[in-house]
Amino acid sequence: MADVVQYRLERMVDELDDLESRGIFTRREIAEIVKQRRKFEYRLKRPSPLKQDFIAYIDYETQLDALRRLRKKAATRELLRQGKKKTKTRKSVSDFAPVSRIMEIYRLAVMRYKGDVELWFRYLEFCRQRKNGRMKKVLAQVIRFHPKLPGVWIYAAAWEFDHNLNVAAARALMQSGLRMCPNSEDLWVEYLRMELTYLNKLKARKVALGEDKGTLVRDKKDADEKQWKEENKDLFMSLDDEDKENNDHVSDEESEKKLDLFSEHASGLLKTIYGGAIQALPSSFSLRKQFLEILESIEVADSEELRIEILRDMKRDFSADPEYWDWLARLEMPDASITGEKNEDAMHSRLQKAVQVYEEAIKAVPSATMFKLYINFLLDAIASERGEVEAFSLSDHASSYISDILKVYEKAETTGCLTEELACQCISFYTQLGRLEEAKKVAENLCSGKHSDSVQLWLLRVSVEIRCITKDSLSPSKADALSIFELFRTVLTKMSISEAESLWIMALKFFANQKKSFEKLIELSLKAVAKYGGSENGFSLSSAVVNFILQKDGLKHAREVYKRFLALPHPGLALYKNCIELESNLASLGNEDSLVNTRKLYEAALATYDQDTSLWKDYHSLETKLGTSETAAAIYWRARKSLKDSAVDFTSPDQL
Repeated sequence: MADVVQYRLERMVDELDDLESRGIFTRREIAEIVKQRRKFEYRLKRPSPLKQDFIAYIDYETQLDALRRLRKKAATRELLRQGKKKTKTRKSVSDFAPVSRIMEIYRLAVMRYKGDVELWFRYLEFCRQRKNGRMKKVLAQVIRFHPKLPGVWIYAAAWEFDHNLNVAAARALMQSGLRMCPNSEDLWVEYLRMELTYLNKLKARKVALGEDKGTLVRDKKDADEKQWKEENKDLFMSLDDEDKENNDHVSDEESEKKLDLFSEHASGLLKTIYGGAIQALPSSFSLRKQFLEILESIEVADSEELRIEILRDMKRDFSADPEYWDWLARLEMPDASITGEKNEDAMHSRLQKAVQVYEEAIKAVPSATMFKLYINFLLDAIASERGEVEAFSLSDHASSYISDILKVYEKAETTGCLTEELACQCISFYTQLGRLEEAKKVAENLCSGKHSDSVQLWLLRVSVEIRCITKDSLSPSKADALSIFELFRTVLTKMSISEAESLWIMALKFFANQKKSFEKLIELSLKAVAKYGGSENGFSLSSAVVNFILQKDGLKHAREVYKRFLALPHPGLALYKNCIELESNLASLGNEDSLVNTRKLYEAALATYDQDTSLWKDYHSLETKLGTSETAAAIYWRARKSLKDSAVDFTSPDQL
């Protein structure tokens, strides 16, 4: 290893001498460079060099070369400042050696890590930036090692097309890539783009030579101007004689024929590539969309017929896909910022066409996804109409959109496609509109139907009921409070504690300041814990009730309530830990009663959960801080006896 490293360093002598003789680096700096290179070379000669070793060496050499070039420019400026004429200096060995060395490190790296695609692309980018002649060889290597990677073929073809200006080679690479990766959407799209770009370059060349005019790229502004002139040609008066007019007419016809040749060629290319693409990827919807976008951005012969054909094929193959119908409807609504169309009536008529597409879609594909896409489209229309969704200041068009949305919700319910998510959206939409009474009726209807087990729906229903009650006065009447309590009772008695967590929290907050209702809620919670049992971890209803009472009525009442919960058959570990924390905090402040209560709670908890390591640790820690060494040692040995091998990380009594 040492001999090989020494040999490689000796090969750098000429380069280092040249750097010193030209005054770019001092002898001390060159010694540091040699030291760093020796370190990197030893890393690369290890039995299993890491990828990071190669990357670090490459980064060091790249930064060193950048510093060399900066100092070389600085030396040239210094000579000019001294009055010496600028002369073209011949490149020496130090100008070529850094690039060659970095290329060699890259070669070693990719041979060691052939499967690392990122490393290969770094290698290619370096070759492209430095315009190195090894680029073609590296491209051949990466294609050989990664023939199933579409990005490799696209990169190679792009380099041949853009930098090497070899269209035939680029086309051959794309076609080879399509044979190896026929299921790649990117390859098909990029192949079409490349062919059309080449055709447009030929067209631009004819224009530059004065033999033709225009391009294949569609310009919306020019098309509108031409259409306006055709419609208003009677407004213009010709100042030329009839012969000149006839000659111009003949030259225009010839130019149009030349233009048609390019347009027909482009149309043929698009048809051929499109046919091959859908044959290889018949189920790809995004591929068809991209082809249609390309068609709409260029001028080709029979473009409208091609567009109709693509749309017909898409309807045939994707008529059962909600995404297709959503895209087709939104196709009727182009972006106003792109089209420049600001006429509200025209935009409204376009939206009505899109609505007709959605109406056809919900008949063809009556699914929850289709209704959701339809509603989202109308919500987007309302947002664009108002500028912001929250501002429900109704205009004529916006009010019609809102009525359409409500009708869609009704259709979804009648067809059985109203999911829980759509039902919640429907209630929220009514509340955003400020129609609380209607929202209340809809929520009541939905909660009594097939979504009666939906916690989210019940949350919305209760929140709407509360808003209806408190909209006129902050404090509800006794009758209103009773109706809300009965509503809570209905849902809380038929759902488990874990499912109705958010409903319990809402009920505790709402009835916190209503003594009788809160006491009834405590009784309801006791029955729920007795029925479903307490929680071992996570949300604990009994702990939440105890904490609410502690904040509202103080410690004495909280103790009474948690003792009632602990008297139940399965109060849960979470309640024990919560009560222990409550009492231990007071015990740490010197309250003797709390210390006694804490020990009782630990003993009661360990009677059921004697295999819980954290419980033993906390008990031992309490006795260490507030008890004596004898009580702490007793807890330690009890834990060792109960847990056996699980107590290995306990602190021994000798270390107390």
